[in-house]
Amino acid sequence: MIKIKNTLIAVGEPVFIIAEAGVNHNGNLNLAKKLVDVARDAGADAVKFQTFKAENVATANAPMAAYQKKNMGKEGSQLDMIRKLELSFQDFAALKGYCDKKGILFLSTPHSFDAVDFLDPLVPAYKIGSGDLTNIPLLEHVSQKNKPIILSTGMANIGEIEEAIKAIRGKGNNQIIVMHCTTSYPCPLKDVNLRAMGAIKKKFNVLVGYSDHTLGIEVPKLASQIGAVAIEKHFTIDKNLPGPDHKASLDPTELKEMVRAIKEKDTNC
Repeated sequence: MIKIKNTLIAVGEPVFIIAEAGVNHNGNLNLAKKLVDVARDAGADAVKFQTFKAENVATANAPMAAYQKKNMGKEGSQLDMIRKLELSFQDFAALKGYCDKKGILFLSTPHSFDAVDFLDPLVPAYKIGSGDLTNIPLLEHVSQKNKPIILSTGMANIGEIEEAIKAIRGKGNNQIIVMHCTTSYPCPLKDVNLRAMGAIKKKFNVLVGYSDHTLGIEVPKLASQIGAVAIEKHFTIDKNLPGPDHKASLDPTELKEMVRAIKEKDTNC
């Protein structure tokens, strides 16, 4: 079992629900605060953002992904796009205070060493995105903060997952939740493969969860019924807002329905 602040996460405990705001704030602090309100009103346990500096995560000649071009209706560089989706470290400190005021846990995914260190006093746990699963130096740095690590596995094979877990445990941290994830936006139902959660749990003796990129709420509901101790799902204020992730995210009504359905399952178990 793992404890994130005052919440116990274990098999048989209520599912830990992370409302993934990601970059759906479009670089605007006021919109980010509105996302906090939506997550809190939906009953999620935590709201999560992404802390990065554009130059640390994309090169100048990296193109936008195909789904980003489709969702935004234009082409361009990855760097130019994510520059517009940045919040400052000062903004994240303000968001942490706002989350405390509203009574919801603040989480954010770091993408660099300085982001890890900045977030340390702000977050009760670290979420590592799929893109950094093979970033062993970053994993080792995070591990030494001695906080729970929620580790997404999109694009990874079993050997890469094993190496990541070994790196974390090698620094004396065994507080790991491995999130099965398919890196596809949106993820087709044929590619979900929820049975991977059981395989990961059995092979590595870890708690497992599910980070969902499908449309709708049926797959995360099912994942919560077959062993996921944590569920992560993107949400937005409005699917029609400009930006790469809004269209594949839940709207406020859908997020509230997903949380209700999962928590209802917990109550009836």
